[in-house]
Amino acid sequence: MKKNIEKHMTLRESILETIRDAIISGSLKPGEKVAEPELAERFGISRTPIREAFRQLESEGYLTVVPRKGAVVVTFSQRDVEEFYAIKSILEGYAARKACEKLTPREIDKLQSINDKLRVLADEGDVRHFFKVHDNFHELFVRAADNDKLTEMILNLVGRFQRLRIASLSLSGRMAFSVQEHQKIIDAFRNGDAGLAENLVRSNAEYGGKVLMQDGEVIIPLKPPGGKIVSHVGR
Repeated sequence: MKKNIEKHMTLRESILETIRDAIISGSLKPGEKVAEPELAERFGISRTPIREAFRQLESEGYLTVVPRKGAVVVTFSQRDVEEFYAIKSILEGYAARKACEKLTPREIDKLQSINDKLRVLADEGDVRHFFKVHDNFHELFVRAADNDKLTEMILNLVGRFQRLRIASLSLSGRMAFSVQEHQKIIDAFRNGDAGLAENLVRSNAEYGGKVLMQDGEVIIPLKPPGGKIVSHVGR
């Protein structure tokens, strides 16, 4: 029984990664339908785990499930980007201010360790792992704010817009810039400067949204296998 559950979860993760990679690389474009039959045939499984994966990807902002049409790749508007990053900047900025009063020296050292790892990943151009470790950095100080409702709001919000966030980090030079900004935030925490920590976190979040906009359009960066990052512009 346990092995069957583990196999089910492994298949589900494989499906998730396959669809995420296809969307991030541009193989699946905004507004395009994701075919259940093709995935079922490719993985040799029923459609049940595929639909479970679709629900997960919908919660992460990659897909939207349309009645009688199925799952399609989400298209983001300028307003979507502006509203998400505006709310993110306010909530995370406040979390940083409160965290500054509560972070222990050990936790700040942990932030430094995470950022050191991010620097290596940025140098390697490893966006996927950078994104996961980047989440650890932000979640650490958000939880340090010691406000359960605030933490829940932030984690739910950023979880729903994963595709936007990884798109922003995928832009050329964006990971290195993020590491630099994180270092300033860490220094503000070490110095107990709550106001500066809040301003830095808010500015960093706002910048994440600005780099996705060009002439009123949303830029979705694409990274072909083995190739350099390019971008897809879509309404």
